[in-house]
Amino acid sequence: MTKEFEVSPNPEDSRLTERLDGIDQSGQSVSASVTVERPLTLFLNSREIVTMMTIGDYPEYLAVGYLVNQNMLLPDDVVIGIEYHDDVETVVVRTERETNFEDKLRKKTLTSGCAQGTVFGDLMEKFEDVKLANDVRLRTSDLYTLLHKINTAPSLYLTAGAIHGCVLCGGDRPLIYMEDVGRHNAVDKIAGYMYLKDIPPEDKVFYTTGRLTSEMVIKTVQMGIPILVSRSGFTAWGVALARQANLTLIGRARGKRFVALAGQHRIEYDAATDDDLGEPAHLRRKGADA
Repeated sequence: MTKEFEVSPNPEDSRLTERLDGIDQSGQSVSASVTVERPLTLFLNSREIVTMMTIGDYPEYLAVGYLVNQNMLLPDDVVIGIEYHDDVETVVVRTERETNFEDKLRKKTLTSGCAQGTVFGDLMEKFEDVKLANDVRLRTSDLYTLLHKINTAPSLYLTAGAIHGCVLCGGDRPLIYMEDVGRHNAVDKIAGYMYLKDIPPEDKVFYTTGRLTSEMVIKTVQMGIPILVSRSGFTAWGVALARQANLTLIGRARGKRFVALAGQHRIEYDAATDDDLGEPAHLRRKGADA
């Protein structure tokens, strides 16, 4: 485990990968390390919420983060217990009182469309009310250092691929590094960790390997983090929402190159772009947007 991180991926965990036999382009026998995914069913008190496909590490953080980012857990809800049952692949989050989300669902016709519409409406309502810290600055020297540290850290991505990573950062230090088969799962694990550990978001930077879509922007804004960085590209709606929310949005961040399409006022240019702190060769080879 890299000492730089409070939490980071553990490629040595035998539950997260397995080796499978096949052949290569020449017809020769090969053995490849592949990422394992498994279902995890989430309950909020007595109500089944969703079944997610996940690699299975940090199920408690994933469960709480999912509920927080879906606006099913509000700031005044008190979590009194989290029960993970590995044998039935289930996690139950218990709160002190019935949540606002359960009450809303009870008043709706419980079709998937109505439930998702309720969730989306709540997300956008909260999104429009969030005020991100405006005086935070991201120095380019810190950004380049972060990219180098993240890209050279041991990870399941380097071991097996087919996975997304997200990192909560402070200054030039990566703090919490989570991976999963879906980028939103990785985001939710960090959100759950921040919620349970009471980590303030106002001065943090969020890094993701995934595309800067509307959903990624909404989740980052809801978490109260003012700066979002990705090695991948943007969607137009993601940029529009970032500008609306005053979120600094930086994409195509590779080595010492990046593009900022929103919140540029938070960037301080204090480092040259021509020294040797570039993108590692293994990432230049993988190349394509996640």
